[in-house]
Amino acid sequence: MSDAATLESFRLADSFLPVGTYTVSYGLEQFIQDDRVEDAADLEALLSTYLRRQVGPAELVALRAAHAAATDGDIDAICRADRRLSAVTLAAEFRESAQQSGSRLLSLQTELRDETVLNRYAGRVDADEAPGNYAVVLGVVTALADVAVREACLLCCHGFVTGLLGAAQRLLSLGHTDAQRILDELQPVMTAVVEESSDGAVDAMTPFAPLVDVLAAEHERAERRLFAS
Repeated sequence: MSDAATLESFRLADSFLPVGTYTVSYGLEQFIQDDRVEDAADLEALLSTYLRRQVGPAELVALRAAHAAATDGDIDAICRADRRLSAVTLAAEFRESAQQSGSRLLSLQTELRDETVLNRYAGRVDADEAPGNYAVVLGVVTALADVAVREACLLCCHGFVTGLLGAAQRLLSLGHTDAQRILDELQPVMTAVVEESSDGAVDAMTPFAPLVDVLAAEHERAERRLFAS
């Protein structure tokens, strides 16, 4: 990639990016409240499951489809991937969080860049013709910035894991060294799910993490919540 594309990928992966991902735990809060995640080992196992069962077979497939469609200027294909991702995401909190983060990223990028594809896609989202999921917006944004699709997928995985590690530090007695160790240990998993997602088709997205969906539904009805999801 060019230096500009590499620097853009760094910006998009930075926790400084104001898209609100620090407000979500994607069910982790409920796992901890139910004593299903008590230490770093439990957390690493759960994050691996998220990557293999949800991020890889759903978000990354949608990201790849959006990346290819944005490269071709195919707005309809972007919207199809976007709608399909929402359709296969069972937990209402997950859908809402993904759309809120996606909306913020899309708004930010349209302020920074005057791109025809981006503006047309934003118009579809504003017209409720597409939900504006974060993974899909990220696919569009990275394609327009000439960030290669593999790097975009790795960026998505890295951002997801670091976001949940940040949440875990507020919910568990998890030190910075343990967080970095988990991030390091999950690198092969991230690489594997990125490879596997290359064969995925939008119409055949297959996320399957039943316990995650059940606890996410419990979290929606929790009396006290630190995180939006």
